[in-house]
Amino acid sequence: MSFYTSNRTGNCPGTLNGNAMNGICEKACIEVNKVLDACMKQTQQSMQVTLTNQTPASPTTPLTFVSATTNGQSTLTDLVVERLVDRPNFARVTGNVNIPILVTYTDANNVTGTGEATLTIPFDVILFVPQPSIVPFTIEAFGSSSSPSGSYVSGSVFNINTCVAVIIKVVVEADILVPSYGYCSFPPCQEYTQDVCTGFFDLPLFPTAVQTGRCGT
Repeated sequence: MSFYTSNRTGNCPGTLNGNAMNGICEKACIEVNKVLDACMKQTQQSMQVTLTNQTPASPTTPLTFVSATTNGQSTLTDLVVERLVDRPNFARVTGNVNIPILVTYTDANNVTGTGEATLTIPFDVILFVPQPSIVPFTIEAFGSSSSPSGSYVSGSVFNINTCVAVIIKVVVEADILVPSYGYCSFPPCQEYTQDVCTGFFDLPLFPTAVQTGRCGT
């Protein structure tokens, strides 16, 4: 018997035939990234960053800080997973989350420029980490930052005050069994139009007559 034949509970879509309950017509196996554990770290720090890939190149100093925003996907470095002897299936997870940012500034000639930099945020946390399996788990991280203020140091160096949020996750790519109502049904799109005839075409073909009696009497 295959997975398909052993997990049907009724006729799709959304019927109550057979063993279907509340419109559920099957048990569907979906492939997802299942988050086994996660935590969020929020911190406010003053950090010194050195800009690269400045546009335009060779701005006239001194520079004036304008803003700094997240500029891409975070990466993990120096990751270490150390299992805890006294807590089965838990581990000490340490490493660095590297958040790319884009710094905007104006130079001495009031020309706006940008440069790239990286915020390195260390973490040392305890997370649920499963035992080894055929499909391995991975440690992932998401990082975002907001920099309300900053100051120019020299060359291409800035001091910035930044608010950082980092999420560290234990993830496994898994097949999950869920109740299903069948495939999605999508309505037709409503097209955007500026057609000047739209209002005209919506009018009735003939004026609506005021009825004073039954037709033919």
